[in-house]
Amino acid sequence: MVFQVFYSKNSSTFNNVILKMNSSLSHRGPERSKVWQDKNSGIIFGHQRLSILDLTKAGDQPMISHSGRFIITYNGEIYNHLEIRKEIEGIKSNIKWKSGTDTETLLEAIEFFGIRETLNKTVGMFAFAIWDKKNRTLTLVRDRMGEKPLYYGWQGKGVNKVFLFGSELKALKTHPEFRGEINRDAIALQLRHNYIPDPYSIYKNIYKLLPGHYLQLKESDLKKGLLPKIVSYWSLIKSAIDGNKNQLALDGLEIQNDLEEKLKLSVKQQMISDVPTGAFLSGGIDSSTIVSLMQSQSNKPIKTFTIGFSKDDFNEARYAKKIAKHLGTDHTELYFSPKTAMEVIPKLPNIHDEPFSDNSQIPSFLLSQLAKKKIKVSLSGDGGDELFCGYNRYNSTNNWSNKFNMIPRSVRKVLANGIRSLSQDNLNMLLNLLPNLNEYASQGYKIKSINALEAKTLSDLYYVLSSHWQNPTDAVRRSKEPGTFLTKFRPKLPNLNNHQIMMALDQITYLPNDILVKVDRTSMASSIETRVPFLDHRLIEYSWKIPYSLKFRNGKTKWILRKILKNYVPEDLTERPKMGFGIPLNDWLRGPLREWAENLLNEKKLSDEGFFNPKLIREKWEDYISNKNKLLYDLWNVLMFQAWRDENN
Repeated sequence: MVFQVFYSKNSSTFNNVILKMNSSLSHRGPERSKVWQDKNSGIIFGHQRLSILDLTKAGDQPMISHSGRFIITYNGEIYNHLEIRKEIEGIKSNIKWKSGTDTETLLEAIEFFGIRETLNKTVGMFAFAIWDKKNRTLTLVRDRMGEKPLYYGWQGKGVNKVFLFGSELKALKTHPEFRGEINRDAIALQLRHNYIPDPYSIYKNIYKLLPGHYLQLKESDLKKGLLPKIVSYWSLIKSAIDGNKNQLALDGLEIQNDLEEKLKLSVKQQMISDVPTGAFLSGGIDSSTIVSLMQSQSNKPIKTFTIGFSKDDFNEARYAKKIAKHLGTDHTELYFSPKTAMEVIPKLPNIHDEPFSDNSQIPSFLLSQLAKKKIKVSLSGDGGDELFCGYNRYNSTNNWSNKFNMIPRSVRKVLANGIRSLSQDNLNMLLNLLPNLNEYASQGYKIKSINALEAKTLSDLYYVLSSHWQNPTDAVRRSKEPGTFLTKFRPKLPNLNNHQIMMALDQITYLPNDILVKVDRTSMASSIETRVPFLDHRLIEYSWKIPYSLKFRNGKTKWILRKILKNYVPEDLTERPKMGFGIPLNDWLRGPLREWAENLLNEKKLSDEGFFNPKLIREKWEDYISNKNKLLYDLWNVLMFQAWRDENN
């Protein structure tokens, strides 16, 4: 399901424009298209439907409430909608439901309880727009963790000024008043993080609504072209602080059993569907846990999907196959050649709409393409690392912090400046002498460690080590980095230890802006709805009450999840070094992709376009090709912007 809305004083453009906006997002809802407009207000809603619950036309959107007061266009799933229905029926026993959809449940709940109370009751992933005909108010809402996207902003001038909103940027770009002025500051953010964080977008005056927030515009505000009022209805940071203050007073086994039951409930609710359902299985702890809990609650083999690459360093498919066999799932695996994977690269700018350079988007898309032949809904194991201390970099960063704290900061600053003055050859010699520390063994991370020498706090260190470009404004002409949750708007996290601080920061930055963007765009490009059981907000709140010692113990990440998984899958099938979901990009970029990259990084092209410092980019590229540096991800960020711009010029 997908939706878009706009408000305009010029109603003559309504029908043709909204139909084009709908059509641009047909991949997110290929089955039916529908529009609704309020001619008195200038509000128009459009919707493309991907039918999951109640496949009949009774579930089509935009949907009007029983009383006629509210109209909604909504993308997502409310997993506890049947419970909410029962509550409504207890208040109004004579209510006659028109469909079996969660859309109707959500709409009537808002009528009965209001926006804020309804949001407090819902469990799910969602983004929606609702027009209140009585109070003449437009409300846009995004789910707590940001599983579903939501873009908005004012475009145009005078009588043609419009308020645009949609699930993806390509819908907004279809509108004739869309200006599409590239935000240079957002490019700097993308070079640092490999994504553009909320609330920014690649375009000026177009924003992403923050997770756990809603915005409102009264009709009078719309007529005046005012900025919306934005309200927070749920806070991850508050959940983390409160949970840490109120640790569970239970023994480890009791917490383990309790967590397992809560995970089972989340999985069970997210398996509800009127269409074929399955799961992505990588063979790691998180996806194996989700698949195990699915199979334990199903009376037939669930469908699981894995892709593999021939290069062993990037291939977990063989482990997934063994786990699937042990659990008895209906397993499908497919090994892709480098040629097939590389054919995805030209599609990436259109899939993501704005520069996005997490290269695991490539296998993610291939996996969705494989799964769409058999299912329309897939569960995934995303979120487990962030909730249960799963990343090796948490421990590595903590180790760096402890080592750096032994050296006075004034001395560290002198050391950093001295190292930066070295020639490239001498720098390479020095880097080779530095010790290997888990995930920070690569040259790129060793270079980051030089900048990290000046870090004042753990949060500063985390920021440096999680950045790709350390000074992206050097590369992006006339740019200035806006504040983010890792800089100007960094939250206070009292009484959390180093690992917990990094987990909390990941949950409000990396998870919604990288992982969930990748999951949503690559799956919806294949018309598949992906659900993430670990991100049930009740489970998140509970996870913060679990003592840290049950998440990270004796050097083991996700300790409590491993204990739960052991009840379903033998340890010898899951206990191995973490691999991630990567591709052999280094081999490709220096080989079959080199000509493609050379064209995008052509010095004259860079100079003519005027976004990047050509001299700096060319130096990095030439050093990379000659193997003087191994800063793959720095260059991949630039390449993904260049590829995006060529597609969207």
